[in-house]
Amino acid sequence: MAIVEMQKLSICANKKHRKAILETLQSMGIMELSYSNIDEDSGLTKMDTQAARTKYEKRAASFEQALKLLSQYAPSDGDKTGLFYEKPRIARSEIDKAVADRHHYNVEVAEILSAEKSMNECQGVIQKDENAIVSLEPWMNLDIPMNCEGTKDTKCLIGSIPGTLTEAELYAAASKDMPEPAALTASVISALNETTQVVVICMKQDAEKVEDNLRTAGFARPSMPVIGIPSEVAEDYRKEIAEMQKTIDEKKQIIAGYKNERQHFRMMSDYYRSRADKYRLLGTVPQSRNVFFLEGWVPAEKADDIAKLMTDQFGAAVGKEDNGNPEDEPVQLRNNHFAQSAESVLASYGLPQHGRVDPTAIMAVFYVIFFGMMLSDAGYGIVMALATAILLIRKKNMDEGTRRFLRLFFYCGLSTTFWGFMYGGFFGDAIDVIAHTWFGVPSDQTVLKPLWFAPLNNPMRLLIWCMLFGLIHLFTGLGIKGYELLKAHDIVAFISDIVAWYMFLMGLILMLLPSDLFKSISGMTFTFPGWMNSFSRILAIVGALIILVMSGRDRKNWAIRIALGAYDLYGVTSWLSDVLSYSRLLALGLATGVIASVINMMGSMFGSGVGKVIIFIVVFILGHTLNIAINALGAYVHTNRLQYVEFFGKFYDAGGRAFNPFRHKNKYIQVKEEN
Repeated sequence: MAIVEMQKLSICANKKHRKAILETLQSMGIMELSYSNIDEDSGLTKMDTQAARTKYEKRAASFEQALKLLSQYAPSDGDKTGLFYEKPRIARSEIDKAVADRHHYNVEVAEILSAEKSMNECQGVIQKDENAIVSLEPWMNLDIPMNCEGTKDTKCLIGSIPGTLTEAELYAAASKDMPEPAALTASVISALNETTQVVVICMKQDAEKVEDNLRTAGFARPSMPVIGIPSEVAEDYRKEIAEMQKTIDEKKQIIAGYKNERQHFRMMSDYYRSRADKYRLLGTVPQSRNVFFLEGWVPAEKADDIAKLMTDQFGAAVGKEDNGNPEDEPVQLRNNHFAQSAESVLASYGLPQHGRVDPTAIMAVFYVIFFGMMLSDAGYGIVMALATAILLIRKKNMDEGTRRFLRLFFYCGLSTTFWGFMYGGFFGDAIDVIAHTWFGVPSDQTVLKPLWFAPLNNPMRLLIWCMLFGLIHLFTGLGIKGYELLKAHDIVAFISDIVAWYMFLMGLILMLLPSDLFKSISGMTFTFPGWMNSFSRILAIVGALIILVMSGRDRKNWAIRIALGAYDLYGVTSWLSDVLSYSRLLALGLATGVIASVINMMGSMFGSGVGKVIIFIVVFILGHTLNIAINALGAYVHTNRLQYVEFFGKFYDAGGRAFNPFRHKNKYIQVKEEN
């Protein structure tokens, strides 16, 4: 529940140590580097590293492409990635050895990419040939070259006419207005897709008339006639396709032959990506002819160690700067193991600023409790807790963010189990249904009794408790705001904005509890002594008066001041709506239980035979799997809402910037440091 204090360091060192210092800081991953604009008169410049950066980015991309091709043509279980992907841990010495042999791996990747290029070219040829074969399909019955023009005395007309024609109709169209019998032959090659492919041979002296007649009928020559007999040309294309496919298969084998190098390729991809990051940063470093300058943020507790390392190892001059504007200071949270799991929830809303309270630990407690109340089924909680626990145990090298997310759901699973037993829900009423259907237990006898009470039997009671938990949640948020005001020594604001609201709200609550309205809603009766009733009225009135007078205390005009106070008092309606928002704890809890009970009823309605047991099991598994998925998602969303809108709305102002140290951002591997 703390924000790590940061210290800004400035480093000045000899230019010859520039790369070594950056590599050291990158491997340590403990310093966020930042720079201000260079004064034109300072004599400092920045190195142009664009060419080197581009080169390393291209090499990293080439290794990624090689890995993609290997996963395609030589798949392995190690290629699988996703939410629960584990980066392999590789010893530093093995990585250093691979880096020393990087030129060898560059050659191998170049061969893989060359093979891919050849495959793409072959695929292009195959596509072209297949299209050509398709275009030749209508002409396969043509037994003369498609580009035939005729003989010395004859003219050969090859083309297509729209519609479907017989040879007699074709002859009639070609010989129109010619003396009978016309000296020509007309042949139909095929009739496909409402188009007729034809060949007409006539004497050369009649060619112009015949072609005019054919054009009147819609005759058109092939747009791209092939040279040769179509069936023979198509066969040549098929042979070329077979040759291209053989080449592709050979290239696939070449690529697959490097399957044992995928680990080295992963190392090289991460190595070149880190090199590109280093040169990107190097291009922002101010430098003169002999020295260069670095500045950035480190955790204050590590500042002396880093300064000593830079001085002893590189002879650098290190200075600690005044933090100046705290808004520029990055934020790193430090919480216990339990609270760490909820840091991602807080980060999704926004990190706290320096000098403010980190609410993660308090929020995590409420988050887990409310999630459990919404899902509220012991069976679902056990499934969730076991599933996340198994993943956490078996997948030890997962990304830290994923591990924390799973830990959060593990704790939520435990909370769900607790509230499930409190409410008497274990896969809905599965225990009772099974006992009544297959073990002869009387239907009016409850087997699994709630440790507290069953919400389905007494929803109003649960609603009152949900609102009570909501009030505790909201009052906690208001208390955190009060703590921040006391920390800032603003006693007036603490009394006016915190204590007064506690008095006003507690007075109203104490006035409501013994009322007939509360009794009719909750069915609960509270009887206070007379002095308690008077005390509650005084408490509410005094709190309201303080709010009325002090809310607009920065205004000198008393009329405006009172108006602002009255408007602030009207804000009590927002407290009412906030408290009512916690009714979702009831609504989602009831929804989970009702749907689970309906699933059990559907599964058991067929009776108690052996075959019907199988039906029950199938319905049980499918139904409850769907129910836990839908309601767990709903619980997650609405629990977040209670934190973001109701809880944070009482005190929290985000705006902190996450600490982003310069470090190796490996995509594929984790480095295992050796002693």
